[in-house]
Amino acid sequence: MKIKIATTLLLCIYLICACTTETKQQEIPTSSPVDSTKTEKEEIKELTAGDIEISKEFLYDKYTLEDSYPYKDTTRVFQWDKIKEKLAHLENVQRIHDKWGILQNYKNGNGEAPLIKEWKRNEYKRVADMHGVERYQSVPLFSPEDSITGERYGRDGALVKIMEQDTTSNFIKIETTEYDGEWLVPKKYVKIVSDSINFTHAIFVDRKNENIATLEKSGDKWIVRSMNPATTGLHNPPYQQETPLGMFVIQEKKSKMFFLVDGTTRTGGFAPYANRFTNGGYIHGVPVNAPRTALIEYSASLGTTPRSHMCVRNATSHAKFVYDNFPTLATIVFVIE
Repeated sequence: MKIKIATTLLLCIYLICACTTETKQQEIPTSSPVDSTKTEKEEIKELTAGDIEISKEFLYDKYTLEDSYPYKDTTRVFQWDKIKEKLAHLENVQRIHDKWGILQNYKNGNGEAPLIKEWKRNEYKRVADMHGVERYQSVPLFSPEDSITGERYGRDGALVKIMEQDTTSNFIKIETTEYDGEWLVPKKYVKIVSDSINFTHAIFVDRKNENIATLEKSGDKWIVRSMNPATTGLHNPPYQQETPLGMFVIQEKKSKMFFLVDGTTRTGGFAPYANRFTNGGYIHGVPVNAPRTALIEYSASLGTTPRSHMCVRNATSHAKFVYDNFPTLATIVFVIE
């Protein structure tokens, strides 16, 4: 009888423990299933100007301008809202794409671009597309449906997204950061950029306010490294040209960029610490006219009115700052107005 009672008690204890364990297991909260579609959408949400944070930590502090400053009877400014828009655009294209190229045809070095379907002669008596981009030093852009005759020209130095590379084709399919749609470009005009490059350096040239700002990304912020006066290109045929608007990549650097006297083959002097971003357009120091050879630090014309031949003139020490700190093939130059 005692054995039977003990057995019954043990059975009851076992059943109580089992029920308690089951209840606890049922009470354990379970995490909600992850909505992968929602997460993916959140990851690729486009940034806007309001998402861009800018602060100032100058690495070059000579001739520094304020956010707004007087010029003659007007006020000039650094267009931070527009700068933020461009930086958001740069951030967005990098977040959704990682294969890059640069359109290149400096001095038609990769071959003169063929005539396109619709073209005109501009005030300089040169062939240009209907958007004002000249044939000289530019790259032909073809529709994916017609690789025989081009639709328009792309500027030397423009950053492009590589969409498709076919080893059996003479063309690369691209998207530009400026024009809508996909385009075919002959391979000889495209320089492929290393996959490891991340564009964390940016320079803003403002044609309207004749100033220049340099920025560097650090963490989630863009840090202003300098704010200076500059002088851009003047539209004055047949030799002087305005600095073209757009988004470009610094392609090469020259400690001295020698230039010719207009209309001749005679050397007129040199521009120091030159950083080429499109065609013959450089960010450089104060020009030194022959026969002088000594550098000139500053010119009273900086920050006034356009007067160069497409280039962007700076104080020579600021040009050297750009030359030393903003790397080739990894620095974006935005020309705005």
